Amino acid sequence: MKLHEYQSKALLAMYGLLVPHGGLAGTPAEARHVAERLAGPCVVKAQVYAGGRGKGGGIRVVHTPHEAETAAAAMLGTRLVTPQTGPQGLPVHHVLVEEALDIDRELYLGITIDSGTESVVVVASRAGGTDIETVAHDHPELILRQVVDPVVGFQAFQGRRLAIDMGLPASMARSLAGQMLALYNLFMAKDCSLAEINPLVVTTDDRVVALDAKLTIDDDALFRHEDLAALRDWDQFDPLEARAAKAGIAYVKLDGDVGCLVNGAGLAMATMDTIKAAGFSPANFLDVGGGADPQRVAMATDIILQDPSVKRILVNVFGGIARCDDIARGIVQAIPQERRALPMVVRLLGTNLEEGKAIFRASGLNVRFVNSLLEAIEALQALTVP
Repeated sequence: MKLHEYQSKALLAMYGLLVPHGGLAGTPAEARHVAERLAGPCVVKAQVYAGGRGKGGGIRVVHTPHEAETAAAAMLGTRLVTPQTGPQGLPVHHVLVEEALDIDRELYLGITIDSGTESVVVVASRAGGTDIETVAHDHPELILRQVVDPVVGFQAFQGRRLAIDMGLPASMARSLAGQMLALYNLFMAKDCSLAEINPLVVTTDDRVVALDAKLTIDDDALFRHEDLAALRDWDQFDPLEARAAKAGIAYVKLDGDVGCLVNGAGLAMATMDTIKAAGFSPANFLDVGGGADPQRVAMATDIILQDPSVKRILVNVFGGIARCDDIARGIVQAIPQERRALPMVVRLLGTNLEEGKAIFRASGLNVRFVNSLLEAIEALQALTVP
């Protein structure tokens, strides 16, 4: 689960990291009031779940409260398009108005999980303020790493080593190491999968300040953080993905026309790979879950049908805990009369297989049964769709 920048910075401040003075605004007038309180040059920043905001006009430097009000008015109520949002953009409902700082240098600091070492890793670079992926590709020598021992945690000497290797004087190494330790403590306490500050700036008066911040919380740990779960901004999601997430259904909308209803994440990924390899494009990733009941399956089916790009549906179910007849009953229940001609290829295997097929046959749906994914692809190729 992602957090907005202003939410992330509030957590950073709780753990002792320095962040710019500022305030959140939901209207142009509120942005003006924040700028008046700051009494100096400010930065107005659109709050969306995406990076690259500056490239899309979502970050503006202003010098007066009137300019802050004008900048906020230009952002609020719009959809910000950045290199990370796609052409549809994301809605801007709030802006963060912050003091402008006198910056001496820009650094990068991030903490994430390294699957290779199966450990937390602290990543740092002297090349902050730019696309860190580009830096990693073009100048890998500028990317510094410290793997954290899960038993002893992040150590001060590791922070000082990173600071020195980033080109900071020894007099500042201790301060930066303290910031790294604070970010690590936040990362662990809040069950983060990513904590990123880009840029982490050194000001002309030698302060180390988090100019931007991104935190991502592990979804599987949200039961321990009800306060953080309540911060999720559903408006930043595709409406179908938001509906699925609220129902606990794993769903990701894609750009194809083959709707996929599968139980099990691994089977769903294999199904999508097979569809793609055969020259088709999946309209979604959807894992209805291993213990799906008819109501849950009906909701998943309805979500698929709400996508106007879906021209055909592939059902690939291994009936174990989720029985084939329950899957069939949920699908039949969800498809309205006017959509019953929609072509559907169904592969069922496992518990109550014949009962499930009988439910489909009695429904009047446009169903073709197959016994393997290869047959499913052949069936999709034979379909005539509008």
